[in-house]
Amino acid sequence: MVYKIPDFELISQGAEARLYKGVYLGKLTVIKERFEKKYRHIELDLRLTKERIRAEVRAIVRAKLAGVSTPAIYLVDFRRRSIFMQYIENAIMLKTFIEQYVYKNNSAKNLIEKIMGKLGQIIVNLHLANIVHGDLTTSNILIKNVSEVISAEINLSDKLVLIDFGLARVESTAEDAAVDLFVLERSLMSAHAELPELFEIIYTNYKKFFSNKSRLKEIIIKYKDVKARGRKRTMIG
Repeated sequence: MVYKIPDFELISQGAEARLYKGVYLGKLTVIKERFEKKYRHIELDLRLTKERIRAEVRAIVRAKLAGVSTPAIYLVDFRRRSIFMQYIENAIMLKTFIEQYVYKNNSAKNLIEKIMGKLGQIIVNLHLANIVHGDLTTSNILIKNVSEVISAEINLSDKLVLIDFGLARVESTAEDAAVDLFVLERSLMSAHAELPELFEIIYTNYKKFFSNKSRLKEIIIKYKDVKARGRKRTMIG
């Protein structure tokens, strides 16, 4: 299905969905439209798509309740297999920020340390609420008002916005949280190999601010196990 809504433009297309940008009820809006899976029976595909949309919306709303900045949800349209949500203005991906500012400016490295430290706290908020994002990468984290972030000592809490909860889960286990951390670590190693310290900053703050210490201990054990399994798969090929 391709949208025929006037003034909405296709801005991105991935493996699972298309993203459109336009104005809905007077607000800049992103429409995330999930693809039909032609290889599945039509009724099964519709049921699974509805479940995935519900899970995504539930995770976004619960994350916001847990103090994590996420896009506001405007409308869920199961018939169109779509979520209408807030378009985050004056924002760039954290990946772009690192590439444009940190690699080229040594003085920005102190700032990126603060950003990564804050990201560690944000992930704590998610995991304490039993939410896992499922795809924690610097492409799924936005920084709002970059010029303000660079030029002033400000609270970063509302400047970092998590997006794309398409693989998110609620009521998650300690192993789910461990996998969330491992996915983030691997994505940082892949996308930002020149800054190997980034994950350690996140991980240090994660352990520092995780208030449920028994739960934290369980996650750390699972994380080490997941990491060891990942190394083994890499060695075996």
